[in-house]
Amino acid sequence: SENVSLMPALIDTILMALLALALSVPTGVGAAIYLVEYARSSSRFVRAVRMTAETLQGIPSIIYGLFGLLFFTTMLGWGLSLISGACTLAIMVLPVVMRTTEEALLAVPESYKQGGFALGAGHVRTIFRCVLPSALPGIVGGVLLALGRCVGEVAALRFTAGTVAQIPDFGGQGIFAIFDSCRTLAVHMYVLASEGLHMDETYATAVVLLILIVILNMGANFAAKRLKRGM
Repeated sequence: SENVSLMPALIDTILMALLALALSVPTGVGAAIYLVEYARSSSRFVRAVRMTAETLQGIPSIIYGLFGLLFFTTMLGWGLSLISGACTLAIMVLPVVMRTTEEALLAVPESYKQGGFALGAGHVRTIFRCVLPSALPGIVGGVLLALGRCVGEVAALRFTAGTVAQIPDFGGQGIFAIFDSCRTLAVHMYVLASEGLHMDETYATAVVLLILIVILNMGANFAAKRLKRGM
């Protein structure tokens, strides 16, 4: 039946992960650059941000789901939708992206920045041409951790994205299709296992989920190598 079909869940998983990373990665990387390159490391603000990020990493995902249900789904009126789930996931993985990027930037030798300044490059140019390329492997590692958490998340998305086995109708609704309810592979697997009627499809979904994570990881590593080579 349509409810057992894996294709909508596969497409929804890719859309959900890409949208969540599009929201969290620029914010997390930008915040890490500010904390490392511009803010004073001894300031109370920096210490508070780092402590908050470390605390948020340890919060169970179901708490994020309840927050997303109260804020995005109910207060903002987005309902059970792709955008509600993606925003909840973005908040959930933001501390991971920020902290891993910060550690990667701190690991870059100071001589790289001094070399950039010596050649007459400004602060911003030095960051983007000298520091970020060297920190790229660590940043990609954080993005991959965030990607894995997005793809494998169940609890948060049950409260925010729903369990409707459909592909958002971007062809008919355009951008407003992000307000359609959807179900990812992990949620699909959970629903099928809970029903107990389609266990073969449940195991097949688990295999596809593993393959998808491997493919996404390989693709991210390949893109990082090409990007580093081009910088």
